[in-house]
Amino acid sequence: MPGISYPMHPFDITPLLLGLNVTLIIISSVLAYFFIGKSEDLKDLQSSFKKIINSFNELDEQAKLIVKTDLELNKAQEELDRRLIGLSTLQTLSRTISRTLDEQEIFRKIDKTIATELGFTHLLVLSYDETNGFTIRTNLGIDPVKIEQARTELGLDLQFLSALKDGMIFSSLNSSQKTKSRIIQLLENEHFILSPLLTQRGVGGLLFVGNRYSAPAVTAGDEELISILASQLAQALENSQLFEQAYHASQTLESKVAERTKELSMALKDVEDISKKKSEFISAVSHELRTPLTSIKGYASILMTGKVGDIPDAVKERLGKINTHSDNLVKLINDLLDISRIESGRVEMKTTPHNIRPMLDTIADLLTPQLNNKEISLKINLPVEMPAIEYDTTQMDRVFINLVSNAIKFTPAGGLITINAQLNMMREEAIFEVADTGIGINKEDLQRIFDEFYRVDNEINLKVKGTGLGLALAKNIVEAHYGHIWVTSTVGQGTIFHFTLPFQHKNKDPKQKNTRWHP
Repeated sequence: MPGISYPMHPFDITPLLLGLNVTLIIISSVLAYFFIGKSEDLKDLQSSFKKIINSFNELDEQAKLIVKTDLELNKAQEELDRRLIGLSTLQTLSRTISRTLDEQEIFRKIDKTIATELGFTHLLVLSYDETNGFTIRTNLGIDPVKIEQARTELGLDLQFLSALKDGMIFSSLNSSQKTKSRIIQLLENEHFILSPLLTQRGVGGLLFVGNRYSAPAVTAGDEELISILASQLAQALENSQLFEQAYHASQTLESKVAERTKELSMALKDVEDISKKKSEFISAVSHELRTPLTSIKGYASILMTGKVGDIPDAVKERLGKINTHSDNLVKLINDLLDISRIESGRVEMKTTPHNIRPMLDTIADLLTPQLNNKEISLKINLPVEMPAIEYDTTQMDRVFINLVSNAIKFTPAGGLITINAQLNMMREEAIFEVADTGIGINKEDLQRIFDEFYRVDNEINLKVKGTGLGLALAKNIVEAHYGHIWVTSTVGQGTIFHFTLPFQHKNKDPKQKNTRWHP
């Protein structure tokens, strides 16, 4: 208790001190052990705490990265959705404008819905040609005064037009600050894309889309979509213009064809009238000539017989020439009459089926003296199974005689004349050829060789007289048999006259007679 003192007893405190020291040592050891253990735990705790802090920081960074990635994915998803909507819009528009060739209808399809689905509030389409410059075709939301200013200014900017021609796209994303500011000033859209409409002829116009200041900036994807839309528009406009040109050309051609047809019909009628009058004139003149020729020939024959007295030899000789020339004139008149009658349809072909071989053999016998005189060979080549052909024997005989005689006339001594025949079973006709190895015919003469009185200008015709009616008569006879005749020739190598004859005339259209035809 306080204030109480105890008496001190003398004794040895050494053991006590020793025990105390031992105790202190033990206590110190225990405390030291305790504190040392606590320190180690504290270090472990601090290390764990640091690890937790680091893990938390890492989780925070990962969370930030996840949020950032999520935002980017959302943005990418929004952009992808816009692209899908835009592509779907372009696909629908492409199908729509590809089905019309009306230029005005194409521009009417570019409406506000198209612009909105592409992500823009303003749209402008201008067409272009060198004469009128830029012309407004579609305008959605842009001040007409500004458009007029832009139309005039851009139409005079050769550098701008050259850039459009090169396919350059102007946009608020990639254009220079100067160009961007200029377009924004002209059309009052901060976010914009301006793309050319290119056709095969060059710049066909331009497409402008834009948004005002509060809208999102344009992207590379927007540029791509507008570029596709511009290509579709340009292609549709080009197709429309080509169709318009083709339509106008067709209308012009039809008008010219109708006009020309009318002119040709009138000319054909005139030709038919002239031909009719010619035939009538020839017929009348021929009949008028026949009477005096008959008298001349008759009196010449009487004088030559000596019934009116003796005739000197010199007079007989001249009377003989009168008789010969009279015969030639009679033949000429008969040929003219036959041609005019056939052309006018007054001669009816008395056609019956015949084997043509006997007629050709008879003609060969008839012309043998002329062939032998010039030492010319004549060969006849007919198919083994040659069908019967319907023809007028008298008239067809004249065709072959005229053609072979003509070949003899223009074939040098030692030459060859060949009569060939081929069958065209599909057309049910025979194709005959009278070929020679003569002097040939110039190209310019081939077109007129069947004209009446036409004679080729060559040495043989200068020496040998002729009327120029033989081939014309042959042509008329062949065409009266519903056939066609033409000629091919090489100068210096020979000439081939070709003509066709149908096996039968049944069901033949009379209009086929006397028609021009070339192989």
